[in-house]
Amino acid sequence: MAQGHRNCNPDEVTVCFAAVEFELSSDQRDLGDAAAALLTRLASREHIRAFVGPGAPGVPGAAGSDLDGFDRPLWEAMADQGWLAVERAEPDGLGLGMVEVAVLCEQVGRRIAPAPFAGTILCMGALVAAVEDASLSADTRQTAAAWVERLSTGEAIGCLAWSAEPGTVTVEGELERCRLDGRPEPTTYASAADLAVVVTEDAVYLVSLEDGGAPRPEPAMDRTRPLAWLRLESTPAHRIGGPEAATRLVDRAATVVAAELLGASGLVLELSVEYAKVRRQFGHAIGSFQAIKHRLADALVDVEAMRSSTYYAAWCLASGDPEASLGASMAKAWCSDASRRVMATGMQVHGGIGFTWDHDIHLYMKRAQLDATSLGTASWHRERIAAMLQRRLADGGSPF
Repeated sequence: MAQGHRNCNPDEVTVCFAAVEFELSSDQRDLGDAAAALLTRLASREHIRAFVGPGAPGVPGAAGSDLDGFDRPLWEAMADQGWLAVERAEPDGLGLGMVEVAVLCEQVGRRIAPAPFAGTILCMGALVAAVEDASLSADTRQTAAAWVERLSTGEAIGCLAWSAEPGTVTVEGELERCRLDGRPEPTTYASAADLAVVVTEDAVYLVSLEDGGAPRPEPAMDRTRPLAWLRLESTPAHRIGGPEAATRLVDRAATVVAAELLGASGLVLELSVEYAKVRRQFGHAIGSFQAIKHRLADALVDVEAMRSSTYYAAWCLASGDPEASLGASMAKAWCSDASRRVMATGMQVHGGIGFTWDHDIHLYMKRAQLDATSLGTASWHRERIAAMLQRRLADGGSPF
C-alpha cells in the first residue's frame, strides 16, 4: 500500500524529508470493486428498505432476516467469496491483511449491509492469533482452532464485546479456564452470535453463546443491525490473550469501525451532491448557492481526512508499525466526529425530505450514530491518545 521515495539533491540541500505516498494497490482496488459489485447485487438500497421495514431486525416481519437480525443470503455470499477468511493464511484463506479488511468494511459501510461481518472478522483475528500463540495450552488452542474453522465458512457468527470502563468485566478461576461476570457495552449482533470475544483492559476471552447463551435483541434506532446486552453471570470462558492481544484487538476494532464510518459518510456525501444538482429553488439548482457549496466542500474535506486516517491506521496494523495504537485511535476519534458533521450536512442539504422515513439518509445517520459511540467514543480515544503521548514524554522521548 505504501510507497516511499525521497525528493532531494544532496548537493543542494542539507536536510531532506521522506515523502511517503499511500494509495491502494491494483489488487486492493480490484477487491473493493468486487465487494461493491456483490453488495450492489445483494444489498441494494431497495433491499435494505425491505429488510428494515416494517419490522425491526430480529423481529418477525423483517424481510430476509430469518428472525436472526441479518440477511442470510448476503452472509452466505460473503462467506463464499472468502471475506471471512481474508486474513487467514493460504490455502485455508486469502492470505491478505488489515488493509484489505478495511477495504471490505468501507464497502459494507457504504451499503449499511445487514450482515455481521465486522464482529466476525475481529473474532477471527483474535482466534487465529490464539491458535498461533505457543504460550497457550493445547486445549485452548484447539478450541480456538475449531471456532476458526466455523467462522471462516460462515457457519458460526462472532461478536466483539467491550466496555470503556475498566473493571466492567471481572474474572474468577484459573488463568485460561475461567468464569466472567459483568455487562459490557451494548453489542451488535450479540443476539445472533454463536460466540463472543470479550476484551478487557488486560486480556481477551472466548465465550461460547451456543445452547441458549445469546441474549435477546433490544430496541434500537439503528434498524439495520440487532443490538443486545451481553450479560455475563459466572459464564465459562477461555483466556486467549493478554495485554498485548487486548491492545491489538482494540486497535483493530477501532480501525474497522472507522472504515465503516468512512463508507457511510462517503455515500451520504455522494447522495447530497447529486441531490444538490437536481433540487431547484428560485429557478436554480441549490448546488449553485454558496451556503450549499461551502457545506459540501467541508464534508468532502472531512471524508478525505477520514480516508487518510483510516487507511493509515490499517497500514500500521498490517505492517506491525509501532504507531498502530496511535493511528487507530486517531482514526476512530476523527471518523466519529467527522461522520456526525457529514450526516448533518446530508440532512441539511436534503431539507424536508431528508427528515422523512421515505428517504434513506436517516438509515445512514442512525447507523453512523451507533458506530460513533461503539468501541470507544471520540472523547475516549482522544484520552487514549493523550495517555500514549504522556508515556512517551515520561520515557524521555518526543510526543511527535
